[in-house]
Order: sequence, then structure tokens, then C-alpha cells
Amino acid sequence: MTQPASRAGLAPARAPGDDADVIVVGAGPGGSAAAYHLARAGLDVLVLEKSSFPREKVCGDGLTPRAVKQLTGMGIPLRPEDGWFPNKGIRIIGGGVRIELDWPELTSYPGYGLVRSRLGFDETVARAAQRAGARLQEMVTVTGPILDSDGRITGVTARQTAPGQAGEGAGGNAGSAGPGPERSYRARLVVAADGNSSRLSLAMGLRKRDDRPLGVAIRTYYRSPRHDDDYLETWLDLRDSDALLPGYGWIFGLGDGTSNVGLGLLNTSASFGHVDYRAMLRRWLANMPAEWGYTEENRTTPIRGAALPMGFNRTPHYTRGLLLVGDAGGMVNPFNGEGIAYAMESGEIAARVIAKALARPGRAGADLVLQSYPRALKDAYGGYYTLGRKFVGAIGHPRLMEFATRHGLPRPTIMRFTMKLLANLTEPRGGDAADRVINALSRITPAA
Repeated sequence: MTQPASRAGLAPARAPGDDADVIVVGAGPGGSAAAYHLARAGLDVLVLEKSSFPREKVCGDGLTPRAVKQLTGMGIPLRPEDGWFPNKGIRIIGGGVRIELDWPELTSYPGYGLVRSRLGFDETVARAAQRAGARLQEMVTVTGPILDSDGRITGVTARQTAPGQAGEGAGGNAGSAGPGPERSYRARLVVAADGNSSRLSLAMGLRKRDDRPLGVAIRTYYRSPRHDDDYLETWLDLRDSDALLPGYGWIFGLGDGTSNVGLGLLNTSASFGHVDYRAMLRRWLANMPAEWGYTEENRTTPIRGAALPMGFNRTPHYTRGLLLVGDAGGMVNPFNGEGIAYAMESGEIAARVIAKALARPGRAGADLVLQSYPRALKDAYGGYYTLGRKFVGAIGHPRLMEFATRHGLPRPTIMRFTMKLLANLTEPRGGDAADRVINALSRITPAA
């Protein structure tokens, strides 16, 4: 009754420690943050990760003050000697204009950002969850949900990840189950933190929404004397022939002799899916000064790409014992492509809801609390993400993108407002005029 249909009558193996209050599938930033806060709440948490640490992940490696707040809230030391490289803000280049915008000074967020390679970042967050009491099993690929007679998830089945198929760090795009015996893991609730593809969500019938924006990002690393730049640098002059595209290129110094260099584009452009992104990256870098070092002989890694699931592109975020966090729930900010902060924030919100739910004596009471998770996400991001979807739809028109770049960048006041809007960095109450306008727009815009 509780086995997947494909394995009826053939119970997977069990071992001591396979049961937990909560199973978290995926040890990226969202899953590890959820596991950390769940463990701190006194719950027994089991995290199943298909790869082994350290592992690679396609990302810009830039962390805004929102992400820094999450890291400090988990008690993670952010020392430069541990690989954390601080930055003051964002430098924007486009239309012949160059402007530097410092992160705003707010009571709610620190006034600095960071850069940290995902090769070390994800492991640091996962180890923090372990220190809090979460149990982490690496090289375990979840193969499907275990459902009860009501279709509610009560655990997962999994196998050891096959050697050489552990993810991007091993040269592949996703982990695959090895040939060993399938095991079952039981829990009262399951958190899907398994990324954009979220195979567990798909197995539960949750598919991506076509009415939400999608981005694609590619990046690589170069040895460069600009590795210690204390601003995150973004370039808006990405073109397909003569048309300005909705997206940006970036150069983020890691402070270790290398820079993370890449570009991100949105599917609101007619060119989306028809552009050779790697060729575009090379053309863009060919126009950089030679002394910056962004040449093939200085490239240290392959050019890799990934999808950016934006604006709640998979819903509902809670159903039948399953909660979605991070990329699994499409929580990338449509305005700027930032995903780490929202993955970690959603993990914390999910943990808070789960802890309250599991304190209830029965399933009905617990489910009543769990239904508040999608509402909490909508309260936090719903109106803002709706604004973001309208924004990316608008800049998908080349003429409007040209107009915004030409007339907005030369005006520092407009750009400071725009930076607060795009980075979602405002005081929740009070603040300056820009904060009040952005917060009001987010409140009055319907959360769809």
C-alpha cells in the first residue's frame, strides 16, 4: 500500500537511520538551509544528496546582502581566509555609461555583498546543517516518492549514485542512480530541494508553468588581474546582431586570482533559444581590454550553462506532504536572476512552517499549518515577483530595452532606485522614498 506502483510487492531494503521526521532531497543552499533550521528546531532531519562535496554548480557566485543575511543567521563565519571575498556594490556598464552603486545601508540587511565559488559555498552551508544536527548522506540519488493510499508522500526510494555521474563536478549534468539495491527512506514530511529539474516534484505531478519567465546562464573562470575588484560588474550591452537583448554579462572577481565571467538571458526575447550563447560570450569578451586577461589561454574551466527558473514557475509549493524550496519551486528573482538568497530564505520559511505543523497532534491539524507555506511565500515575494514578470516582459522588446539603458543609466537617482528594486533591498517599514514606493508597489500588485 505504501510502495510506489512500479515496485508493488517488492519492498526496498531498509537500514537503521533511514527514518526521519523530515527528509530533504538535495543539499544545495535551499535544502541545506531548510535542514539547518529544522535541526535547530529539534527535528530529526535526513538530507539526501546525489553528489559528493565539494561539487560544481553553474552560478555567478555573487551574493547580495540578502544572501549574506542568511549566512550570518546560520552562524557561518565569513572570513576572507576561508574564501569569502567582500564587495561594496554593483558597477553597471551600458550605452557608453559607467556607474557604481553601493549596497544600501539598511537595518534589515548588511551593507555588503560577497563572492564565493559554489565549489566551496554549497559544502560550507551543508556542513553548517550537519553541525546543527542534520544527517547528510552523499552520493544518494532519489528515484521516486513513496505514497500512501491517499497519494500522500511518506518517504522516498533511492539508490547509491553511480561513480562518475555525481553531477556537474564529475562532468555530468545530473546524478543517476547506480546499479545497487534500492532503499526506502520514511518521513512525516519531504522537502524537494532538488533544483530546476526537480525529478521528485515531477514524480508527484508538479510540472513547470509556461506562464513564468525562464532564464539561461552560462559562465566560466579566467585568470585575471581584475580578480580583486570590490564591485560586482554587470554589462548591459548584450546583442543579437543589432538588437539589444534582455539580460546582462557579468564579471565577478573571486579574490583568488580568478574572475567568474558569464552572461544571462531571458526567454522574453525572440532570440531566446536561437542564440549560440558560448559564441556570444566569446564575442563579448573579445572586445575587452587585452590586459584584463579574458582570453582562451587564461580560461581555467569549461563554459557551462544552466536554466534559471523564475517567479514561482512550479506550484503548488505544498501538496500532499511535499514542500518545494529554491529552484525546485522556481524561486529565482525575475528582476536580476538571483537564486541563492531566495533558496535559503524559502528553506527557512519552510522549516518554520514544518516545525509548527509537526507540533500538532494529528494530520488534519498539521495540514492546516502546512497550507500556510504557499501563503507565506506569496506574502514574501508574490507581488514583487509579479512586478518582476511584467518587467522582464517589457525589456524583452529591444526598443524599450534601448530606451531604458540610454535614458536610465545616466541618472544616478533613477539607478539607485532601480538597484533597490532589482535587488529587492528595502526597509520593510519606513525607509526612504524609494523604499516606500517599492514596498507599496509590491503590496498592491496581485500575487499570481
